[in-house]
Amino acid sequence: MLPQEKIDQLLARHGEVETLMSQNPAQEIFVQLAKEFSDLGPVIDKIKELEAAKNEFADLAELVADKETDAEMKAMAEDEMPPLKEGIELLEQELQFLLLPKDAADDKNAILEVRAGTGGSEAALFAGDLFRMYLRHAESHKWKVEVLSESAGEVGGYKEIVASIAGKGVFARLKFESGVHRVQRVPETESGGRVHTSAATVAVLPEAEDVDVEIRNEDIRIDTMRSSGAGGQHVNTTDSAVRITHIPTGVVVMSSEKSQHQNRANAMKELRTRLYDMERQKIDQERADSRKGQVGSGDRSERIRTYNFPQGRVSDHRINLTLYKLDKMIQGEGLDEMFDALITDHQANLLAALGDEAE
Repeated sequence: MLPQEKIDQLLARHGEVETLMSQNPAQEIFVQLAKEFSDLGPVIDKIKELEAAKNEFADLAELVADKETDAEMKAMAEDEMPPLKEGIELLEQELQFLLLPKDAADDKNAILEVRAGTGGSEAALFAGDLFRMYLRHAESHKWKVEVLSESAGEVGGYKEIVASIAGKGVFARLKFESGVHRVQRVPETESGGRVHTSAATVAVLPEAEDVDVEIRNEDIRIDTMRSSGAGGQHVNTTDSAVRITHIPTGVVVMSSEKSQHQNRANAMKELRTRLYDMERQKIDQERADSRKGQVGSGDRSERIRTYNFPQGRVSDHRINLTLYKLDKMIQGEGLDEMFDALITDHQANLLAALGDEAE
């Protein structure tokens, strides 16, 4: 239950921001105010909805308590009060969710990295399936996907593929995908029809902007080299591939498309993202050490999900959720149901952690 004082503060701030925006402030200040006003909007709408429900409940309670109310009217009011009370409790919970601390990276675009794990050629094929799953999901949400680098598997799929995904709420939705994904199926390369278990790793990083990470020229070494590939007139003829080494951390990134200019831009984007994620993980770890039950530490070492093809099921081991919708999931159509469940669990853990701190 939120204290009335906090609700009054939010309402007052919303009105204050609206007033400041109407006073024609400088463009930079207006942009900041507009973002705050937009962020407060859903909270204020929920507060008003909650207050209206409380007022209605108070009116019904007054009607029931009034000795002059006729029996039929009193009975109707008594019937309406229990479901209205449940609605109020739900609105209070929804308001608490809206006021939960937000990950500063949630509004960012994301860098998606999918790599083949244990399982040889089948792992590379599975990595390809996972990437196409995310690609179809991105297309259904009108997110923009740009492949930054890729290394094909020997019989298909990918040894690794890195892509940038841009759009509204990308990182907030995809960030729970980081971890080891396991597949159980009869491989295309298996003639005996035996079920094999293979794995691929997924990493989802918030895409850093120029202002997030300062990269000094003296801290990087840029090497150019000849691209390598399946063949063609441009392969091994121009020094187009770019490798950038960040000397203080030892982080190395590489891009090997045809354009050296584009490769340099891609590599710098990936380097900024990796350095930003290193700092973010450091902060996450500090929070995890200081607060029990911290969610989202960034640990990708444990298996998070299993895709069982013979049984047509997908199981997320973090929240003990099993969906018998493997076909839809692998086509990218069933991911929203999984994401919603993970986000709900994350919010519940945050509420529990805040409750523990309050005690």
